[in-house]
Parts: sequence; structure tokens; C-alpha cells
Amino acid sequence: MKKLKIAIIFCAVLLLASTSFYYVKMKRTASISPPEGIPYIIILGAKVNGDKLSKVLKNRADAAILYWNNNKQAKIVVTGGKGEGENITEAAALKNYLLEKHVIEDRILMEDKSTSTYENLQNSIDLYNIKKAVITSSDFHLYRAVTIAEKKGMQAYPLAAKTPASVVIPLTLREFMAIGKMKVLGY
Repeated sequence: MKKLKIAIIFCAVLLLASTSFYYVKMKRTASISPPEGIPYIIILGAKVNGDKLSKVLKNRADAAILYWNNNKQAKIVVTGGKGEGENITEAAALKNYLLEKHVIEDRILMEDKSTSTYENLQNSIDLYNIKKAVITSSDFHLYRAVTIAEKKGMQAYPLAAKTPASVVIPLTLREFMAIGKMKVLGY
């Protein structure tokens, strides 16, 4: 019984330590500002409500637009397929929003088949031969996204979008699980 108790305490301490370690990495990555002049901006997809951007996805798009306004030579890659409850792909919803915000249509590239962060990045690299990009996503998500992009050979720069307070806890907890999966699967 004593050995079991020690094992449980050890696992709890290990879980707390690893969670803290990755939380710091998430915060540090989100605090980095990308340099000017990067040729691509990739907006990672997120939930669409019918055909409208969720608050999470709108914040990502708005962050990308702010960067693009000072870097209009950059092409914006909108990513994301069509999930449950979505009338259009995340990429199509993003494109519509960017056009409403006066982003020039020929600056927008679409990747509309992906269902995960890994696929968002892999498909974008494959479709457009991207070697260097600003990755735009929610603050909690950037550490994993940049890590995946760099493992795929891309020079990646994070651009953080604020996560709405109403979803920050569940999405951050989900992200810890996704980081664990990334480490186990090696990508």
C-alpha cells in the first residue's frame, strides 16, 4: 500500500512539473513578436458557427490582419476543413472575413482539407512550398504549432491572438493533452 501511495504521489508531482514546464513554454512562445517582411502568414483554423467565425477564429483573423497591414507583400494562407456544425470550411469562413476587412483577394491562399493543426501546417507547406511563415493562432496554441512547423522544416514565427476568457481554461487543458500526444507521436 505504501508503494502505491508513493507511486501516486510521484505521478502527481511529475504531472504538475510537466504541466508547469509546458505552460511556461506556451506563454513564452505567445510573447514573441514576429519580424516584419515574412512572406507568408498562416492562420490556423478553429470552430466556425454555421458560416460565421467563432470568437477564437475571429481573434486569429484580426491578429493576422494587423500584421498584414504592415506587411502587404505577404500572402495569407487560411486553413481548416469543415467540421461538425459548420456550413462551410474554416478556410472559406476566414477568406470571407478577410475580404470583408479589405484584404486583397489575390493575397489569400486556401488550405481547406485539414482537420488538425498538423494537417493545417503540412498541407500549407505542401500546397505552397512555404519555407518561412508567421503562424497565427491563439496564444495557448502557438507553442505546439510552431514546434510542428519547425519539425516540418519551416522557419516559423508566432503571432498570438488573445483567447476569449470564456474558453481559455478548457482550450488550455485540451492543449496540454495535444502537446502530450505530439511528444508521444514525435511530431
